[in-house]
Amino acid sequence: MPWSRAFEDPIALPKGRQLLTLDEAAAYIMKLPKGEQNLPKWQAATEALIMAAEDRGPLLHARVGMLRALNRHVV
Repeated sequence: MPWSRAFEDPIALPKGRQLLTLDEAAAYIMKLPKGEQNLPKWQAATEALIMAAEDRGPLLHARVGMLRALNRHVV
């Protein structure tokens, strides 16, 4: 599957933005500071995005990975 593949439901970001595609999610991660990109939850999200883009994993796992990383401070 291409990186342009859309999530079933958009991923809400702070300040009202949304991530609609795998490509947008990957770009969001790439804009994070390197130290944050290297956190385990962001590494897992990145791997899930790659797997979904290469059709080696479900799109849902990429969405869940992003949501877990975005909400890592919520208990």
